[in-house]
Amino acid sequence: MRVFLTIVVPLALPTVLYLLWLRAMRWSESGGALRWQALPWLWLAGAGVILLALILFVITVHYGTSEPGTYVPPQYRNGQIVPGHIEPAAKP
Repeated sequence: MRVFLTIVVPLALPTVLYLLWLRAMRWSESGGALRWQALPWLWLAGAGVILLALILFVITVHYGTSEPGTYVPPQYRNGQIVPGHIEPAAKP
């Protein structure tokens, strides 16, 4: 679910909003059928990539851990797996 919300939604959101806007304009003007080749795919993809980069930047910068110490990765000791953890920093 996290991958869907942080990667798929930002990539698809500009295109979905644009298609909804086109549909609303077509209903108000009662125009013809939507031509898929005429859509600005490059601009929509670029907007999706920029939105994705912004979301990933915000998540990385604002929701990272601020706990001081040294990360110790998971290890295999005496027949058991010791999960990864953060060892507190030594106090001077």
